[in-house]
Amino acid sequence: WGDWALYTDSPLRAFENELGVQAPLGFWDPIGYTSDGSVENFKRRRQTELKHGRISMLATMGYITPELTGKFPGYLSPSMGLKFADIPNGLAAVSKVPAIGWAQIIGYMSFCEISADQSPGTPGADGDFGFKVLTASDPAAKTRKLNAELANGRLAMMAIMGMFFQDGLTGSAYGDWALYTDSPLRAFENELGVQAPLGFWDPIGYTSDGSVENFKRRRQTELKHGRISMLATMGYITPEITGKFPGYLSPAADLKFEDIPNGLAAISKVPGAGWVQIVLYALFCESTGGFGYNSDGQRSDPGNAGWKPPLLATEDKDLRRKRLNAELANGRLAMMAIIGMFFQDGLTGSPWGDWSLYTDSPLRAFENELGVQEPVGFWDPVGFTADGDLLAFKRRRCVELKHGRISMLATMGYITPEITGKFPGYLSPSADLKFADVPNGLAAVSKIPALGWVQIVAYAGYCELSGPTTRAANTSDYSDITPGDYGFKVLTSDDPVELTKKLNAEIANG
Repeated sequence: WGDWALYTDSPLRAFENELGVQAPLGFWDPIGYTSDGSVENFKRRRQTELKHGRISMLATMGYITPELTGKFPGYLSPSMGLKFADIPNGLAAVSKVPAIGWAQIIGYMSFCEISADQSPGTPGADGDFGFKVLTASDPAAKTRKLNAELANGRLAMMAIMGMFFQDGLTGSAYGDWALYTDSPLRAFENELGVQAPLGFWDPIGYTSDGSVENFKRRRQTELKHGRISMLATMGYITPEITGKFPGYLSPAADLKFEDIPNGLAAISKVPGAGWVQIVLYALFCESTGGFGYNSDGQRSDPGNAGWKPPLLATEDKDLRRKRLNAELANGRLAMMAIIGMFFQDGLTGSPWGDWSLYTDSPLRAFENELGVQEPVGFWDPVGFTADGDLLAFKRRRCVELKHGRISMLATMGYITPEITGKFPGYLSPSADLKFADVPNGLAAVSKIPALGWVQIVAYAGYCELSGPTTRAANTSDYSDITPGDYGFKVLTSDDPVELTKKLNAEIANG
């Protein structure tokens, strides 16, 4: 049951009572720095952690305090005419500190380093520099305060890095986006398509270079794909709802509109002259818009092909922007929709993806097999059955059943002695070994005498060799094998429904 108190050989035992081991995480070392159990390495890292934590706490307060209390009056450097009020808060202060100020900072750091012996085994190595303002004579209170120092130092290390990052981006440690004027995203945050709730969304970083030209080229492509996808999506849906045109699509080919199937199957029905018409119309649409984003018109106003539909075009700027945003949003949705329709149509023959129509799926061979149960149904995420090979499926089912049965026995073998106790008497009288002497779990492996292992191997061999054949050297030999059937009929049933229920339960439990 994994009682941590019993795991006495863990290298983490050396450190579980150290300072900094606090709820709720306890001793937390996800990277495994202490996995070697070296106390020397642990103390060296603890010394570094304390130093970094103290510096970070000072730095964090150095950011916050001037914002709350203001700065000192008077001059930081009278000789340079530099007032404390002239020093900006945060990273910008680096450029304002005079050379003599840097010398003082480095001098103070050096003093802190050399004013106490910090070699291994000294109080300085443990962070004790003799500074007793916040200490306590009560050991419990002292431990609590030292734990608090470590916890606060860890928090401060995270905080100061966040402040540095936000300060570098925005000029403020508190990361006001309105101040981040140099962001390359600023060039596009007011463009069409920037809508709630995501705002300007570019997770792949296409616009990270800030190139307006590249942005407009991609916008032109997005609009074109979106418009085609909206037409294609409606082309799928409309005939399903309204039906098809009466009469002939091609009188010369004796081809009626109703003869054209909906979806991908229509591709094989369109005559050669029809494809010529489609290509010519696409070229016409391209030519009226200046043949793509390289034209002057498309560079200045992507997507504007000069077409002013009476009900959709407007001179009202706000309404026009709203409609153009709607076009982009609907185009994005349509691009996702049409790809889904293509995929489902290719699999099932219908864009609505009716699974009952997907008769060619290799999974059809196994959807009624044992073990196919709610809520997952036939679940094969790795794709073992993607080839539809029934004999390979039966071979894996034999292996699954055998492993499941062994695991059920092993699990009960762990649990039962804990609840009911062990058999009385001797396991091996000749070896003077009682059942009570055999520990539960893996430790029992070292207690079983050689003759016991012979019996275990012999029984496993008997199970393999007795009864009907349930394994074969070649996959092709599984055609006459019923997976898992050893002729053992204690829990079986003559009712086919009840038998299926029990066999499903066996697979699920295994």
